Amino acid sequence: MRFGINTFLFVSPFKTESVKLFKKFKSWGFDTVEIPVEAPEHIDPLALKAAAERAGIAIGSICACMGPGRDLRGSLKEQKTGVSYIKKLIDQAAEMGCPSVMGPMYSVVGKRGPVAPDKQRVEFALVVKHLKFLAKHASERGVTLMVEPLNRFETDFLNTCDQGLKLIKAVGSPNVKLHLDTFHMNIEEKNQAAAIRKAGKHLGHFHACGTDRGTPGNDSLDWEPIVRALKSIGYRGDVVIESFTQDVKVIAAAAAIWRKMEPKRDDIAVKGIKNLRAFFGAPARKTAPKKAAFPAVGPAAVGKRAVKAKKSLSV
Repeated sequence: MRFGINTFLFVSPFKTESVKLFKKFKSWGFDTVEIPVEAPEHIDPLALKAAAERAGIAIGSICACMGPGRDLRGSLKEQKTGVSYIKKLIDQAAEMGCPSVMGPMYSVVGKRGPVAPDKQRVEFALVVKHLKFLAKHASERGVTLMVEPLNRFETDFLNTCDQGLKLIKAVGSPNVKLHLDTFHMNIEEKNQAAAIRKAGKHLGHFHACGTDRGTPGNDSLDWEPIVRALKSIGYRGDVVIESFTQDVKVIAAAAAIWRKMEPKRDDIAVKGIKNLRAFFGAPARKTAPKKAAFPAVGPAAVGKRAVKAKKSLSV
């Protein structure tokens, strides 16, 4: 299992020169970086690959940014634009040796509203058709597609694990998997651990985010059952922190981040990676200060953890 960081926490849009962040991520103890590619022309895939190799960090995933005009269930023009965009991301992922493209690869983020059942069936069939085409292309390039349900305030199309499983099973391609996110699940799922177990072998990617979009582990989630569920299904994919701050204005507005989640932006990454490694019982990286780590969470340790970690984690 690898631990990663999404660059939206620090920059938007990510451009080739943004690779200067890689060494910092590596020094904090991250194994992988997740790069939202808002426009394919923003990056030089080979330059990113070389920079990651120099920094000793893997490009674990590329995030599809489904902005206006990119809609696999929209108008014919929007469908064509969306498919073309995702296809380019697949090609770029292959060029930089990145194994996966992830995100809400079905519709424009923010498009939501009541949809009649007959229209829902039409939209679902359109998305399945396009994902089958994209899955074939991705398979030829050695790339896996990770489809992410979002919460009800960001889409009406795919909100839950059950809906996500229905979609990827309809696509029926082994390189199309489910991507779950603790922030979205906290809103939509009755029980996050149960959803993870239901996803089982179909789970290919995982976002670990605080309930306030801040630091995982410095929030109200009970992380112990989530970690147990991931281990119980034999999950071996990346666990990525995807959080946002006011520092990146465009993303802050899109994600409704109106206040600071931590005193400093870096705290979300630095504290988050230490918390995740502790929760999963993963050894801290040699570059990470030992004093900030705390023992892995166990049945008898849940009540004591907050007290022991209070000074280092500000919980």
